[in-house]
Amino acid sequence: MARRILQGIVTSDINDKTVTVQVERRFMHPIYKKFIVRTTKYLAHDETNRVKTGEMVRIRECRPISKRKRWEVVVDADVSAGAKA
Repeated sequence: MARRILQGIVTSDINDKTVTVQVERRFMHPIYKKFIVRTTKYLAHDETNRVKTGEMVRIRECRPISKRKRWEVVVDADVSAGAKA
């Protein structure tokens, strides 16, 4: 089964090796036909404590790491290279 990949903004990096990521999803209301924005917060594993609050990151489904942590931060080569430059 394919792993889902979501994109969101880091809202907290206080915990060790864990970040809180806020993901927004947009969908159309079935009756009123207006777009609604809903947000969900996920706990994601960040092994190197690389990402900071306010950054845009991608997270990927993974095996359960703790009680609420089932996502991991995806490190892209072009994203990390852009951050260093």
